[in-house]
Amino acid sequence: MAKKYLVRLTEEEQHAIERLTKKGNASARRLTRAHILRLSNAQQTDAAIAAALDVGVVTVERIREKFVIGGLEWALGERPRLGARRKLDGKQEALLVALACSEPPLGHHGWTMQMLADRLVELKAAEAPLSDETVRRALKKTSLNPGCAASGAYPRSVPSSSGAWKMSWISMPSPIIRAFR
Repeated sequence: MAKKYLVRLTEEEQHAIERLTKKGNASARRLTRAHILRLSNAQQTDAAIAAALDVGVVTVERIREKFVIGGLEWALGERPRLGARRKLDGKQEALLVALACSEPPLGHHGWTMQMLADRLVELKAAEAPLSDETVRRALKKTSLNPGCAASGAYPRSVPSSSGAWKMSWISMPSPIIRAFR
């Protein structure tokens, strides 16, 4: 079957790909795409390129199509990945921190992550399915992190008394040693 999108690199594009592959500080995906374009320009088959670079044939076809339609930079780059939207915005996180600093409910020694999540939902400050992991991640960004040394969860390290004893033992004059001099 004849290829629909044929790659023909100009001299400038060939030099750009060569600089990219020899520089060594590009991402692995970007380098793989550059090699796909270089081998496509050398009239290699899609199956041979896929086998040589350990990618799928569809990937080779897709990169060739992106190059023909959008140019070199579009073929080498990728769209930004947005990810999932944040569960808590700045105001909700501020309310969460205020709740965590407040007195816990009656009958409890302290707030748990799940109790904080449930309380935020009760106050209608967050949408109903709010997990304790979301609360933990939000609190971890603050100084309320229980593992943080400044939060007071762990005592500051105190020099061991044995080290101080060794220092004082060495520096004190011994009456026994003076008797043998």
